[in-house]
Amino acid sequence: MASFHYSIKSGKRGTARRHSGYIQREGAHSDREDLVHASHGNLPRWAGNDPKTFWSMADRHERANGAAYREHEIALPSELSRPELIELAERLALRLAGKKPYQYAIHAPEGALGGIENPHVHLMCSDRVPDGVERSPDRTFSRYNPTRPDQGGCRKDSGGKIPIELSQEVTARRKLVADTQNEMLAECGHATRVDHRSLRAQGIGRQAERHLGPLMVKEMGEDEKAQYAAYRACHDADAPPPADEE
Repeated sequence: MASFHYSIKSGKRGTARRHSGYIQREGAHSDREDLVHASHGNLPRWAGNDPKTFWSMADRHERANGAAYREHEIALPSELSRPELIELAERLALRLAGKKPYQYAIHAPEGALGGIENPHVHLMCSDRVPDGVERSPDRTFSRYNPTRPDQGGCRKDSGGKIPIELSQEVTARRKLVADTQNEMLAECGHATRVDHRSLRAQGIGRQAERHLGPLMVKEMGEDEKAQYAAYRACHDADAPPPADEE
């Protein structure tokens, strides 16, 4: 059953390439068998169409107190087929990243409760907005020069915003994510819809489902797991975060 979960977090300099390998299921994470699809876009020419090269340079040259990437983590409707999930992820990447460099990966691990797949996408985006100027890797991540753009780095779209603007931006993104999922669900003939608003804003009196986490689920008895899975199936609760984090 489709349910809504969307979160965004920042990754500091020095963590981007490692996190790229994590979502791509490379290296120490290659034993996980839940990768459905991965892709990327808008990389500068010097990256050679390789997101690992781009994130490595972000780790090396991004400002010490700046974010190397932003990650959008989004639950995807389980009603959709694999090709439909990929199409949905492509739309979300294009609409959330815009012109900025990005990489995404779809994971579909089997849920610890009920054995139902939990499809979701990890979308890594740079804050650097390409402007058509060819830059070297170090120059790409240097400080933006508004009077001489060719002498500075790519502008970051994350700076200079007051708290109310940031709050409005998050609300708008949540609505964009929900609208994009509902668009795809409608196109694929499903009546299910998701809602980005809180349960209270929707007029629903109950509390959102609490995320148990893999360790807590492991300690539950089989009867308790079955009871919890049955409750989840009967309630359109906010989706818990994907339980595959490092």
